[in-house]
Order: sequence, then C-alpha cells, then structure tokens
Amino acid sequence: MEKVPSSPFHWQILQVQERRYLLKEFPELVSCKEFSKVLEVGCGNGSSVIPILRGNQDIIVYACDCSSETLERAKEIVHSTNIFAVQNRFHPFFCDFAFTGFPKWLVCDSCVESFSLKQQEYSSDVKEGGVADKSGSYLSRECGCCIGGVDFVSLIFTLSAVPQKKMSSAIMECFSVLKPGGLLLFRDYGLYDMTMLRFEQEKRVGFREYMRSDGTRSYFFCLDTVRDLFVGVGFIELELEYCCVKSVNRRKGKSMQRVWVHGKFQKPA
Repeated sequence: MEKVPSSPFHWQILQVQERRYLLKEFPELVSCKEFSKVLEVGCGNGSSVIPILRGNQDIIVYACDCSSETLERAKEIVHSTNIFAVQNRFHPFFCDFAFTGFPKWLVCDSCVESFSLKQQEYSSDVKEGGVADKSGSYLSRECGCCIGGVDFVSLIFTLSAVPQKKMSSAIMECFSVLKPGGLLLFRDYGLYDMTMLRFEQEKRVGFREYMRSDGTRSYFFCLDTVRDLFVGVGFIELELEYCCVKSVNRRKGKSMQRVWVHGKFQKPA
C-alpha cells in the first residue's frame, strides 16, 4: 500500500512558484552587507522568501502573515528546501500589521528614539561642514529587548489587500521598523491590470477597490497614489514605475495583460 504523506502541505510544497524576479528587480537584496535583516510583510506561502534566502546566504528574513494557516504552510515549504542554514535565517511570525502594528521585538521605542537622534546628529554634522560617520555601524547593533530594526521591508502584493483607509497607517508601521537609510521594496497590482477588468461591478467596494470571493480585498494602484502614500509618511522615492507584461496561455489560446507597480523607497538617513 502506498504511504500517505504525513504533511497536509505535501502537494503545496511541490507546486510553489518562487518569485525569482525579485533579485533582478531588487539587487540590493544580494549586494547588501552581511547579516542584513529583511522583513517580508504578507509572506503567503513563502514564494518571495525562498529566492531571497537562496540569493544571499548571509541575509536574515523575518516573515509575517495575518493567516495562521498560510503561515504554517510557509514554514513547511521553506523548511523543506535545501537552503543554507534556513533554520537560523528564516523567522516567521503571525501579525496583522495593518490593524495591530508590528511587535516591539522588531524595534523598541528606545531604538526608534535612537534612530531619530542619530538622524538629527547626522544632519547637524552635514550642516556644520563636519564629517559625519556614514558607516552605519550603529544600525547593526541589537539591544536586549529587540532586534534593532530591519534593513529592508518588502511589500510584495500585500498592500492591495489592506483596506484603503488603513493603507497610510500600515505604511507608517513599515517606516517605523526600518533603520535609517533602509529600503522598502514594493510591487503590487496596477490600474487596469487584467484582474481588475475581470471583476464584476457588484464586487466593487470602493474607488479601485474590489472584494474577492474569499473575502479579501484587492486595490489597484496608479503611480500618483503610491507616491502620495509613501512620500506622505516620510519616505524618499527612489524608483516608481509601471511594469506591463503580456503573457500568453498557448494551451488555451488566451493572452493576459498584466499591469504592476514597481517601487523602491528609502527611509531618510
């Protein structure tokens, strides 16, 4: 008799598709300093986590999701890979960041205050013509109550599922856990993406906002909206553009017009 797999996620492990394009679109994840920390927000089944861990053997990934079931699936999938030292470099945790914020062990209030003071000192040194310490060494220290913030936050097809009225505060949460000079890496659904055009009118719940059959929301961004959201909480815009892709399903003879928004934003250093 054939043995039944003990893991309920056996088939998902076989089917997960890695987002390999992330390292091409965000090469900083490969070239960053040793032991840099990434916070993957809305990690899903781990399709973004896996290529990041594969692409840089020294990077550490903290990954959260608002679904306990999805988080367990991600753990199962990531831990089943042959990624170097995955047990020590992958740290998943439950968090619904748009409603509860991030836990204090990511960055405590004293570290947030320290970041602010360092930014003020740096600005003062520059204005006075002095030579400021650009090494960023203070950013890598950890205190006893938290990990000292993260170097990267990735929002990959996550913000669109957040209610529109919560988006600004959700982005502010991401801003707060980033170290000064840290990067937020963004990709999400763009205006007139194929999925937007397929929604029925009764599924519309707001401006460019729709309700999926599973009860989750889906918002479709234009560049101005993204810019206003991120710059509005203090980020510096580094990159912001549409990514338009035409994919063809040869078996069904159908073409799909995909529109995504790609962005890269920096916390002032």
